Amino acid sequence: MTSLDPKTLDPGLIPDLTDRMTYTGYLQLDRLLSAQNPLSSPQHHDEMLFIIQHQTTELWFKLVLHELRAAIEHIRADRLSPCFKILARVKHIQAQLVSQWAVLATLTPTEYMQFRYVLGPASGFQSPQYRLVEFVLGNKDERMLAVHKHRPEDSAALGAALQSPSIYDEFLRYLARHGHEVPAEVLQRDVAQPYVPNDAIVEVFRRIYSDPDGQWDAYEMAEKLVDVDEQFALWRFRHVKVVQRVIGHKRGTGGTSGVSYLKLAVEHSFFPELWQVRTCLEEKQAGPESMPGCPAR
Repeated sequence: MTSLDPKTLDPGLIPDLTDRMTYTGYLQLDRLLSAQNPLSSPQHHDEMLFIIQHQTTELWFKLVLHELRAAIEHIRADRLSPCFKILARVKHIQAQLVSQWAVLATLTPTEYMQFRYVLGPASGFQSPQYRLVEFVLGNKDERMLAVHKHRPEDSAALGAALQSPSIYDEFLRYLARHGHEVPAEVLQRDVAQPYVPNDAIVEVFRRIYSDPDGQWDAYEMAEKLVDVDEQFALWRFRHVKVVQRVIGHKRGTGGTSGVSYLKLAVEHSFFPELWQVRTCLEEKQAGPESMPGCPAR
């Protein structure tokens, strides 16, 4: 095998990059690749995996937030169509987050115990970006602000997200502007509080799902939100199983109960009526009386 000679490469290749933009420069790889600093002593081989896994997750969270914020702006401007591509991208990012748990699952309990001590009280529970994603999607919890009070910039960002409408709030407001019967108590609710399901919203979505051709934008937007909600649930479930595989039922490093705590979040739904409406859609030969648990009409 011979070394590469620039003369034998593509004639259009630029070999002299002095004082020019480069791949390393554009991506700031010097900064990015110098941010992995294992703390175990002697350094344990698998700590690098643990660090890169979580740093990669944070980069994906940054992109998810970038996309969700753009989607919210489009909804506010009554432009649903651009959201379809944005939320499809978010779904694929989430799929990457789900699949990369498989890499961390190669870390055995024995290996992790060799360097877990260096984390101290550090925990993924403390990720400000993760909490921002939760807030933007609508899972609001003011108590989470206390975890970030030691970093004013994070606390301020989370406080602003807490007080801002979620993507679901904005979608419901869009539906109201476009003639759907969204109750005033839903439109005027305190957006800093957890969302409470409303039977009237189930009925709004039942009508949309019963007429996809006539309500295409709202119908497609609803399905894109379900995609995101489902992928988030899959990510949480995979998280639980990997944690259980690596540490069993030990307490989490941040003081949580570990697996038991994580399991509580698996069943959470950001957009509850979009799941409930599936039970309430009528079959061709059935009426609403055959669908117990659906709001009366």
